[in-house]
Amino acid sequence: MQTINPPSSLNGSHLRTYEKIFQHPTSHNLAWRDVLSLLSHVGEVVEEPNGHLKVTRNQHLLILPVPTTKEVAEVDELAKLRRFLSESETVLPESSQPLVHILVVIDHHQARLFRTEMNGAVPQLIQPHQPNEFFRQAHEDRNFFSGKEKSAPNGFFEPVAKALKDVGQILIFGTGTGTSSEMEQFTVWLKKHHAELARRVVGTVVVDEQHLTEPQLLEKARAFYSTHNKT
Repeated sequence: MQTINPPSSLNGSHLRTYEKIFQHPTSHNLAWRDVLSLLSHVGEVVEEPNGHLKVTRNQHLLILPVPTTKEVAEVDELAKLRRFLSESETVLPESSQPLVHILVVIDHHQARLFRTEMNGAVPQLIQPHQPNEFFRQAHEDRNFFSGKEKSAPNGFFEPVAKALKDVGQILIFGTGTGTSSEMEQFTVWLKKHHAELARRVVGTVVVDEQHLTEPQLLEKARAFYSTHNKT
């Protein structure tokens, strides 16, 4: 049996589970129950609203879907566990921040920015400087949606971009399509004025936000991120 050096804090059943994870050839009797017990011992395990498990250790993050078997049966599941346990042995520098997943819900009236990893997250609200006009300038400028909009920063979009400057991944929810969609207008504007920030947008999703509560919006966002960030 070949293993990497296990943490000195492990003994008993946790040590045996750790060794099974790194065993060659692969062990075929590695129980999820024992794996979750080990992960809870070396880090923190939190169940997400969708049932997935979020594991954090030394600022490293692992998302585990709901196990469908009693034992770790898939090769990629085992590889993911090995990689996480190996990499999370190293504490990230204090200047490095955990990847923050942001949900932006944007419409004519406002943009709401949520940190999706926080239960009961209270959104940051950003509204146009002239709420009675909303996106009048954008709608009246026929070149706006083609990416040829006026060069002056939009009084609504620029504050939203500024609030997103230091986040990790960005998911945007909006209503409508084409020129009637502030979500699409914002992503076009973002690509022109903040290209680096635009590259962090991992998805845009049309939703019926008027009929969804904030917890329901967050649940949709977490499900999206969980699927998108699977490795």
